[in-house]
Amino acid sequence: QVQLVESGGGSVQAGGSLRLSCAASGYTHSSYCLGWFRQAPGKEREGVAVIDSGGRTTYADSVKGRFTISQDNAKNTLYLQMNSLKPEDSAMYYCAADRVVRGYCRAPLHPGAFGYWGQGTQVTVSS
Repeated sequence: QVQLVESGGGSVQAGGSLRLSCAASGYTHSSYCLGWFRQAPGKEREGVAVIDSGGRTTYADSVKGRFTISQDNAKNTLYLQMNSLKPEDSAMYYCAADRVVRGYCRAPLHPGAFGYWGQGTQVTVSS
């Protein structure tokens, strides 16, 4: 059973940076696509960034050039480095996992395609 535990959220001023971490267990990194999603109050959950078993990444347009997803396979940890944060980045951030198909994420950035979820970590960006 895949288990995901996020950490690193907090409050920061606009323009600041945060790094989220997701400790993963119960999976083989070569078999899973990992991703970060977020959900703001009153809004649907949206994909932020994903990384497949080959290290290929996909980003939402809204975060390209500001956020970087990475993973440390030795530590079974997924990261999201967030720079130049904006108030509109405020949300609950979730780590998620899905099995890959021939090494690729089945549906990058689509929450419905991911079957394993962490409990979330809150990010608040003030102007």
